[in-house]
Amino acid sequence: MRLPNLKLRRRRPVRRAGTGTGRPAAKKKRIDAHKRKLLFAMLIAGIGFLLIIGKLFIVSIINGNDWTKKAMSQWTRVTSLKAERGRILDRNGTTLASSYTTYQICLNPQNIQESDRERIASILSMYLNMSYDTVYAKMTKRRLKDPKADPNDPNAERVLYSQIKLKDQVDKEVISKLNSMQLGSGVSYYSDVKRDYPESGYYAQLIGFTNIDGDGQTGVELTYNKYLAGEDGYQKSDTDRDNNPVPGGEEEYVESIPGADVILTVDTGYQGILENALSEACAINNAKSASGVLMSPTTGEILAIGAYPTFDSSNPPRSDAKTLLELSKNRIVTDTYEPGSTFKVVTLASALESGAIDTSARFYCSGSMQVRGEKIKCWKSGGHKEESLADAVANSCNPAFMTMALKMGVDTFYDYIFRFGFDEPTGSGVMGETSGKVTHKKYIRDADLARIGFGQSISCTGMQLMMAFNACINGGELLKPYIVSEIVDQSGNVLLKNERTVVRRVISPGTSATIRSLLRGVVERGSGRNAQIPGYSVGGKTGTSQKYEEDGTVSSSKLVASFIGFAPVDDPQFVCLIIVDEPQVPQVYGSTVAAPFVQQVLAAALSYAGIAPDIESQIATVPNVRGLTVDQAQKALSQAGLTAIYLETELDSTVSNQSPAANTQVVRGSTVMLYSTGYTFFSELNEEVETVEVPDVTGMDRIDAQDALKKVGLIMDYDRQNCAGEAVYQDIMEGYKVPVGTVVHVQFEVKKKK
Repeated sequence: MRLPNLKLRRRRPVRRAGTGTGRPAAKKKRIDAHKRKLLFAMLIAGIGFLLIIGKLFIVSIINGNDWTKKAMSQWTRVTSLKAERGRILDRNGTTLASSYTTYQICLNPQNIQESDRERIASILSMYLNMSYDTVYAKMTKRRLKDPKADPNDPNAERVLYSQIKLKDQVDKEVISKLNSMQLGSGVSYYSDVKRDYPESGYYAQLIGFTNIDGDGQTGVELTYNKYLAGEDGYQKSDTDRDNNPVPGGEEEYVESIPGADVILTVDTGYQGILENALSEACAINNAKSASGVLMSPTTGEILAIGAYPTFDSSNPPRSDAKTLLELSKNRIVTDTYEPGSTFKVVTLASALESGAIDTSARFYCSGSMQVRGEKIKCWKSGGHKEESLADAVANSCNPAFMTMALKMGVDTFYDYIFRFGFDEPTGSGVMGETSGKVTHKKYIRDADLARIGFGQSISCTGMQLMMAFNACINGGELLKPYIVSEIVDQSGNVLLKNERTVVRRVISPGTSATIRSLLRGVVERGSGRNAQIPGYSVGGKTGTSQKYEEDGTVSSSKLVASFIGFAPVDDPQFVCLIIVDEPQVPQVYGSTVAAPFVQQVLAAALSYAGIAPDIESQIATVPNVRGLTVDQAQKALSQAGLTAIYLETELDSTVSNQSPAANTQVVRGSTVMLYSTGYTFFSELNEEVETVEVPDVTGMDRIDAQDALKKVGLIMDYDRQNCAGEAVYQDIMEGYKVPVGTVVHVQFEVKKKK
């Protein structure tokens, strides 16, 4: 049976909506998947490439210098070449501070064989005066090879240091000896600089000192450090991984530039004179400190300046920072104080120049003065009575200077106070200068103004007082004080130069001449007689001022005595100020505590400078009265044409010291201060120190005697081991008037029953 002829057709696949044919859709999926993988790979590669570029930017651009330095440090050795520090010289070229070459010794532990360590450590410890254990410990000291490793991990790898400093400032002679010991490349030497102070007995506060690295720490060394230091150089050479020089490697050498020389206005001759006087003033007066300055009143040059106690600049007490800080103070510029009667010169000049008074002025002193109902006393309880201007200045009469201040008024007087340079630093160039304090005039009452007239209720530094005083006696010009004459570099170029600088004119030459004449009277017939110099005319002013306790109250026992003097009177060449802080002597007067030492400085300075005498004087030689009773000493001095200062309560006491010293030549009629074994203390500040009458305590037991003395403001001293029974003796007898706070020594005894 024949089948029908049928045509077979290929069945078309069923097409689903949205898919097209089956095979092309699958192919497209595969292509899309490849694209996504490729894009993702390209994205990852791009991010990686950007990160690499960013890292390269950070490493090469941002941190490039740091990495360069680290790399250089691994294949180069840089040796610092210390610049030689400039010298400090006095006005005559005398070297006050200089530097000389020393050496720094370093160990290179990686270059020292283990078998050679003991030998090298032994040699170094012997020649360098060091402990063997210390040297050996440095030689074998190790560091972490990986700086990021845990330092507490005992398994962390450690390596020897490539180089470690052993000792600074080793002398050349020691280096020569070490070179002969064949220590090899394990020991290196580098030049260093050490500071030397040839005049280390003087100038401690002025010059100061440097630290171990040669940088100034105090005084001129610090203030002018930028000139003195110079610029360090260096030597750079290629090295291998063990820090050894590479033969034929590159080397770079930059020479150091030495520091400039600082030339001061001071003279070592004058400095020695002043510092000797300060040490004597401190010792004789049993004082807390003494400070002083010698200047040229016509140029403003500081010729000598210092303080006592002092220290050795070559060996400062670095272990006690507090003590070193105190000893380093140049108190003439750092410490402020109430100038007391020395300020009366400023009041006098201001009153004369302003026209508030003239040379014909008359004053009356009853011993005190009422100012707006407030009683202010003169230092002389009985008063000076009728006085001319010359008498008032010679007597240092407080009411006279209160009158001058009140006549000027606040506005005028304050204008002159500021014109004389108070309330601002002088700009002397001496380290640590402060400015004192002048209370704003809106707070000043008449009583305050009156006190300012005689040097209370105002504070200043010694340098401020000197600046003003110089203007009063040099013709009226306020001159800027200065300590540095010039600074010169090693090529002879002048980097800084100071000269006579007139800040302003304060008073006229005529007023200045009048003041010089009046101050001459203070020395010839007034409170400054102890400043007289045989053959020379001298002018000056004494001062005794109060101090304050921490609570702000006036101290009854802490005082400051001072004297400022100049010579010769008609042509002043020198002016000197000495301030003695808290003298512990029976009587505190500027005329006895400070004036003799100003006289000593001026006399020696005039002689040193070769200035001829300008007057004729009757000379007396001070006898030695130590060991005599006060009564015997007074008679011996009287026979020599001299006057003794003492307390009547101490006539039977033994003279333990005297000022001026025995065999000193003084002007006939001068006074000699007698220091005895008594207990009484007194001052010229009667306006601040009350006096009381000593009661009779004999016959009383210890409790009653102490109460009786305490009731009137006196202090009882007694032997704690023998204080039973009743009082049988008191060293200050009943009825004597003494200052509040005076110590009365009382002896007790147990009377036997009959």
